[in-house]
Amino acid sequence: MRTASEAAPAQPRPLSVGRTYAATRETVFLAWTRTEAVKRWFCPTGYTVPEAQIDARVGGAFDLRMQSPEGESHWIRGRFVEIDAPARLVIDMEVTDAKGQALFGARTTAEFTEVAQGTRLDVEQRYTVHDPAFAWMPAGAGEGWAQTLDKLGREVMREAEAPTQRSVVHATFRIERQYAASPARVYRALTERDAKDRWFARSDGLTLIERSMDVRPGGREVAKGRWASGMVSTFDALYFDVVPDSRLVYTYEMHLDARKISVSLATIDLRARDGGTHLVMTEQGAFLDGYDDAGSRERGTQQLLDALGASLGD
Repeated sequence: MRTASEAAPAQPRPLSVGRTYAATRETVFLAWTRTEAVKRWFCPTGYTVPEAQIDARVGGAFDLRMQSPEGESHWIRGRFVEIDAPARLVIDMEVTDAKGQALFGARTTAEFTEVAQGTRLDVEQRYTVHDPAFAWMPAGAGEGWAQTLDKLGREVMREAEAPTQRSVVHATFRIERQYAASPARVYRALTERDAKDRWFARSDGLTLIERSMDVRPGGREVAKGRWASGMVSTFDALYFDVVPDSRLVYTYEMHLDARKISVSLATIDLRARDGGTHLVMTEQGAFLDGYDDAGSRERGTQQLLDALGASLGD
């Protein structure tokens, strides 16, 4: 039995606060799931967020250091509990002092609803106070959240109004693979929907929302998916040259949300060799308007061709 001095601290009432923003749900949702965006808005007026790590997947980190105007720091150590992009986020947060002592916990639920004016954001926090000396912090959270959501509004507008810096950066790569399968079988894995879906557009955290495939001169292939962060990526290809069991030539665009990030020309050449198939893929890419590929397209294509090889062995 607890004594009076050991009694559990009284818990503050849940907090509910909301705003309506003239922006899409995707834009508002992404402001919660990107590190650089969170650093710009997730704090009251006068405070800053010098450090943050946002890993938008269930179990991923929502960690940031909030610094007061006087230089005092508190950490929010959080984990994503639920992600339903772009409609709902649930994050368990623990607020600690600079030494790591837990002060209070907050289960934060953010719901994003499409309305005529844009997006309605409703935030609810339910608190668990660990140190009674800091019960004043969640008790006074309403004013802090009001200021924070005002800053979110400015972040959303900044994203919507950011000028596009026009630029193009070119990159070319060539990848070779040897498969223990005939050219006809490799060709089918590249051109038949059921076979290709065993290795292409498959990734943890990706939910396909559109898929079509028509491999012929003038035909299109589309793979569109939503990541756990809420970002939507789109592969949109147009075939120009199709030689069965031998060659494919196509162009494709890549989009992240509504932003076109690249246009590429790809050639896949298949040759019978050593009882199997020698594949050579050559790609010439144009990366647009400040998108920094940093070699990720080539690395990703290498992984895809490895997955293609694994599918041939199934």
